[in-house]
Amino acid sequence: MRLIISKENVNGMPISTVNISFQKELLDEIDKVAKKESRTRSELIREAARLYIEQRKRWGEIFAFGARQAARLGLREEDVDSEIKKRRAKKAV
Repeated sequence: MRLIISKENVNGMPISTVNISFQKELLDEIDKVAKKESRTRSELIREAARLYIEQRKRWGEIFAFGARQAARLGLREEDVDSEIKKRRAKKAV
């Protein structure tokens, strides 16, 4: 990947141009979705990157919460399956 810094601005924010390689089939799918949504390829890829980053952050928060709960309850990773089975058994009753 090659990063080229440009002096262009969008909404007062500087933008950078990046050259990315895609397999033809994936690029065709990107173009189909962009066309269907009346977006440019760049808009679609920017949105996909933003969503990916947000999702990664959210999953990080979820795993951190799980680790805190496990520490609070004194659970180890190997205890998780048995705890899930116990809680499901209680709900079934």
